[in-house]
Amino acid sequence: MSTWPRVDSADIAAAITAPDAQARAEATERQKILTKPAGSLGVLEDLSVWLSGVQGQCPPRALDNVRVVIVAGDHGVARTAATSAYPPEVTAQMVLNFLAGGAAVNVLARSNNATVRVVDIAVDVPVDFYREAIGDQADELTRFRIRRSSGSIDCEDALTQDEALDAFSAGVAIANEEIDAGADLLIVGDMGIGNTTPAAALVALIARVDPSTVVGRGTGIDDATWMRKCTAVREAMRRGRPVVSDSMALLATVGGADLACITGILMQSAARRVPVLLDGVITCACALVAHRMVYGAHEWWAASHRSTEPAASTALEIMALSPILSLNLRLGEGTGALSALPLLRSAGDTLREMATFDEAGVSDR
Repeated sequence: MSTWPRVDSADIAAAITAPDAQARAEATERQKILTKPAGSLGVLEDLSVWLSGVQGQCPPRALDNVRVVIVAGDHGVARTAATSAYPPEVTAQMVLNFLAGGAAVNVLARSNNATVRVVDIAVDVPVDFYREAIGDQADELTRFRIRRSSGSIDCEDALTQDEALDAFSAGVAIANEEIDAGADLLIVGDMGIGNTTPAAALVALIARVDPSTVVGRGTGIDDATWMRKCTAVREAMRRGRPVVSDSMALLATVGGADLACITGILMQSAARRVPVLLDGVITCACALVAHRMVYGAHEWWAASHRSTEPAASTALEIMALSPILSLNLRLGEGTGALSALPLLRSAGDTLREMATFDEAGVSDR
């Protein structure tokens, strides 16, 4: 039984309201009087308006407390259906790499002055595995653990209904902790061998498309593995179709503890009016689930990049979110969001620090 409060997703949904329309309008008007041709900063202008809306002020504040939360969990489908190019053992090994500061997300976080937190929600190793490596840090790492690995979604449920709710509630609790610590922007990363399979299943079910249109190459799988992955997603969709209208049941049936947790983080961040910079296909799939739970929640999120995973593009299209970057990224961890972070900061900086025509003594048109 979890030691954190179990929440009702309907209560979280009811607490989500739209970003500040007045601040958005002020940002749009301010863009018109800055020393540049109207629209000449392109997407940076759009991002500055978004930042003003989610912060509730124009111009927006600098993003000084960006926090990355990596949610780690294994998936039985990676072992039973062999849907990944890497063995499941890599998840736990990468968790230790994150803690040691040696992964790509750590490098990019240091470059961007962001913090990194790792949460083991469902990695398939005993806690003693960590304790032998990192001592008492293992207790904090696994404080929100739901179980060891989510079920193999092609032939069994990922979670029980209670586990799904506990994982979602864990995400709410994690979001609260990061926001209470001063986060002005959250980035949710992921780590889990096989996690693109449930992500593809969720997106395919919600979008009502054939799995072949959303299943990608993940960790760089070959054709035979891709076909096994499509089969696994198709079977998961067959199992998930009866509960497709119930988002929490859908996460339990074809999702996983990590995806339910990330959905909780996204929902609670929106409820508490703190923006999130979405990363790759995992966070996009979870955002799509949350978007179905409360229409309008997507206004609190910005899409950092267009992942090479087709399910990510499908999810973003449904939510009408345009990615900032397109760099053929597919690592996850939060790396895509951190890569886009400098542009998001620049968007706010230009709106805040540029002179107006009057201030600079420059003639407008």
